[in-house]
Amino acid sequence: MNTRGQRILLWTTPPAAALLLLGYVLFPVFWPPLSPTLSPEEVAAFFRDNNTGILGVVILCNLIAGALVPLFAVTAVQISRIGTSSSVFTYAYIICVGIGTTAFILADYCWGVAAFRPDRDPQLISLLNDMAWFFFIAPVGTIIVQNLCLAVSIYLDARPDPIFPRWMAHFSVVIAVLLIPSAFSVLYKSGPLAWNGAVSFTLRLIVLGTFIVVTFLVLVRVVNRQGAEREVLA
Repeated sequence: MNTRGQRILLWTTPPAAALLLLGYVLFPVFWPPLSPTLSPEEVAAFFRDNNTGILGVVILCNLIAGALVPLFAVTAVQISRIGTSSSVFTYAYIICVGIGTTAFILADYCWGVAAFRPDRDPQLISLLNDMAWFFFIAPVGTIIVQNLCLAVSIYLDARPDPIFPRWMAHFSVVIAVLLIPSAFSVLYKSGPLAWNGAVSFTLRLIVLGTFIVVTFLVLVRVVNRQGAEREVLA
């Protein structure tokens, strides 16, 4: 299998991650994250006062919403190479990536709609903000399944020299477990599990950032080795 396409997609990850990080840093809603305890009037006032910044980042996130899909596409290709596993894990992985990206896009558009008409009823702006945070923080199920599909595939790899390092399976399980608490953010308006809390927000972003960096570095090694094996066979 020619690895040129994989390398091209893989090396789109660093600039894509940089753009996503820039979006997070520039987004007024995130730094600091809006509190769920704010009244509708306070939320509406925030969107009026930060209207330009919010719409600007909404446009940026809209353009780069699928920026990390190439990284996951390469992961899916490598999962499909594990002959002692099953192609069902590849399909499930790809579907999870699609659903997760959709949730991100929905959050982005909810914030965009809230900022589009800042003179709208504060109750409606607050509702859109709530929906955006729920879409952004709570839907971790697909990321969990995505990581578990990768982990199980690695555990089933019976090759003496497995495609992925064995520790990557353990790492994927840990990532999945650490993301579970974010699903409970819909139950709390304050504390570590609220959408702006230390667990649901801060820990989640750190975990996802670590997940992306480690996955990228592992895939660089995996794809390079695949290319070297192909050259030897040729």
